[in-house]
Amino acid sequence: MPVTTDILATYRGPGRVIARHLAEGPREDRALVILLGGCVVMFIAQWPRLARQSYQTGEDLQMLMGGSLMALVFLLPLLLYVVGVLSYLLVRLFRGRVTGYGARIALFWALLAASPLMLLWGLVAGFIGEGIEMTLTGSLWFIIFAWFWIAGLRQAGWGETR
Repeated sequence: MPVTTDILATYRGPGRVIARHLAEGPREDRALVILLGGCVVMFIAQWPRLARQSYQTGEDLQMLMGGSLMALVFLLPLLLYVVGVLSYLLVRLFRGRVTGYGARIALFWALLAASPLMLLWGLVAGFIGEGIEMTLTGSLWFIIFAWFWIAGLRQAGWGETR
């Protein structure tokens, strides 16, 4: 299925989409592409906020974007692999039958599937600025991301589709 169709299907039933990904077998290349896709979308979501910050403070936009690129596209994937290992250990602690790949794909897919809300957050941050709107949009993104991640871990560890 196309990624956009899978993202829409995730909002209806995240466990089913993870089950479909897991049924295709462990593919680290696919997991890495999903992770990098989510990180690149997060980087793109920062552009309006960084442009606003550059305009308001006089900071160099290219430097701000370079720092954001380094953090989100080069360092965040490494951190998320560590978080994937920790989530694997946590699920195993609660007697789940998750594999390392299953834990990683649940996390990485949650990041990519919640990325449209990150784009919305970036627009709010860029056009409206700090305030309740930005906080609510960021909170909505986090709640949806957590929902997708937990549902994916449940599917990967216990086979519970929701």
